[in-house]
Amino acid sequence: MKIERILRTLKIEGQQQGAGTGAWLPCGGNILEDRSPINGEIIGRIRSATVSDYEKVVTCAVEVFKEWRLVPAPKRGEIVRQIGNALREHKRTLGALVSIEMGKILSEGEGEVQELIDIADFALGQSRMLYGLTMNSERPRHRMYEQWHPLGPVGVITAFNFPVAVWGWNAMIALIAGNTVIWKPSSKTPLCAIATMNIAGRVLKKNGLPEGILNLVIGKRETVGESLIKDPRVPLISATGSVRMGRHVAESVALRLGRTILELGGNNGIIVTENADLDLAARAILFGAVGTAGQRCTTTRRVIAHRNIYRLLVDRLIAAYKQVVIGNPLESKTLMGPLVDRAAADAMGSALEVLKEAGGKVLYGGEILEGSIYEKGPYVMPCICEAKAHFPIVKQETFAPILYLIQYQSLEEAIRYHNAVPQGLSSAIFTEDLREAETFLSHLGSDCGIANVNIGTSGAEIGGAFGGEKDTGGGREAGSDAWKAYMRRQTCTINWSKELPLAQGIRFEV
Repeated sequence: MKIERILRTLKIEGQQQGAGTGAWLPCGGNILEDRSPINGEIIGRIRSATVSDYEKVVTCAVEVFKEWRLVPAPKRGEIVRQIGNALREHKRTLGALVSIEMGKILSEGEGEVQELIDIADFALGQSRMLYGLTMNSERPRHRMYEQWHPLGPVGVITAFNFPVAVWGWNAMIALIAGNTVIWKPSSKTPLCAIATMNIAGRVLKKNGLPEGILNLVIGKRETVGESLIKDPRVPLISATGSVRMGRHVAESVALRLGRTILELGGNNGIIVTENADLDLAARAILFGAVGTAGQRCTTTRRVIAHRNIYRLLVDRLIAAYKQVVIGNPLESKTLMGPLVDRAAADAMGSALEVLKEAGGKVLYGGEILEGSIYEKGPYVMPCICEAKAHFPIVKQETFAPILYLIQYQSLEEAIRYHNAVPQGLSSAIFTEDLREAETFLSHLGSDCGIANVNIGTSGAEIGGAFGGEKDTGGGREAGSDAWKAYMRRQTCTINWSKELPLAQGIRFEV
């Protein structure tokens, strides 16, 4: 699969501009060299946006919002439907670009584009279900109800590990809610953002819609990023990334009393009880820990296993890990590609050293791979480690394929271990015992935003609200009633009488 052909199909040729509103704007920033983690080769060059370029984008988004918000929601949904169909046509090529630029295997790259298609389908239906409520007024001949209005330009900051899907989770819902969107993608995956904007932009243009509905700015965090999060014209910032980044975004947006949707750290655990189907558990752990080379926010990082089945589970996992083919993510036999860059590999090595110093053990893997096929990319062996729940390194999220195994004796102890980390995104329990499953899902159980039984922590589907608690940030995206975050609620009361009674029986007469 030739990268040149893929880029040409996606309308990416030559040096790209880092700002667009439906048309690409000439930018004045530095040249960003985009290198593939597969082999370290440059696959594109982008002229970064400056603060003045950002100003052009946001001005356009603000002005066009005034027009876009007046389009009926079902009509906005029709545009989203067409965007979804356009993505279907480019699923294979855009998925390949995700693999080339980010490093995940081809099936995961295409799966990510499918997520974007799925959220477009979901948003289409949601465009006819932006429901309010009717309430009974205490005052006679009065009607009280609530309704939802478009909010304004929405800022979307995405991370490298899901370079198109996370934008879609936000943008498709924001569009049907009547908002315009300003996207700041990771500088590690700019071509995926440019390709996605090219596809969606052609749909908007075909329908005669003005520039500024979907917008893109690629630039430095210190300049463009700061401008976006501090801009009072952008009432909502949805940010996906590290906890450190999320805290800064939250503080900056809160200072101007704006809104945030934060999707931050994950340190996801699976409890495996003595009543579990170990084959099922091992398969789920393998994908959860090794998929995307451990670079998902929902990656399985901790397994808390009952001591009676601990050794059996370890043997199954090591046997499964030995079957994992590591290499070029574009090859069909590969199950794990490279980490995103050398810094990620170094962070993995440092975490393992800290683990050993604390008294933990590496049971399998952990090496940086060398040799002809690995010499130009940050390829590593996924590793299985023995650890204790109280180790500080276990409480941290290392964005790499490190799996910590912890033993427990009672379910109460397992849940305590599980919840004893700062993050609270995804969680799971494997058991055939109904009481154990229900305990895990109860108030006594998992403190995460996502809790599963007999499926892993990774692979959330469209329909349910995605997000977590504690250092994960508290945000919710995609399904359920997450659409409400992208709109403003208005409570309305209509008096259809000739009287003017006051609430709470207050009398005020002259």
